[in-house]
Amino acid sequence: MKWKLAEAKNRFSEVFRLALKDGPQRITRHGNEAVYVLSESEYRRLKGDPPDFIEFLLNGPSLEGLELGRDASPMRDVDL
Repeated sequence: MKWKLAEAKNRFSEVFRLALKDGPQRITRHGNEAVYVLSESEYRRLKGDPPDFIEFLLNGPSLEGLELGRDASPMRDVDL
C-alpha cells in the first residue's frame, strides 16, 4: 500500500500492522521520495542473511560417510 508521509505518521500502528500482515508499505514525501516499512522476516529474506549457526548445523549437509580420521603423518608423534 502507498502512504503519504503525514498519513503514515498519524496511522503508524496501522502501517506497522499491515507491513506484518500484507507486506511492505511504501511511504512517500511530496509524491517523490519513498521509504518502505517491512517486516523483519521480509527484510532478512531480501537481504539474504545466512541462517544462525545452530540452524545451519541442524539443517546443513549430512556428514554421513565423511572420513574424519586423523592424518598418520609422523609430525603428529611428538615427544615432550
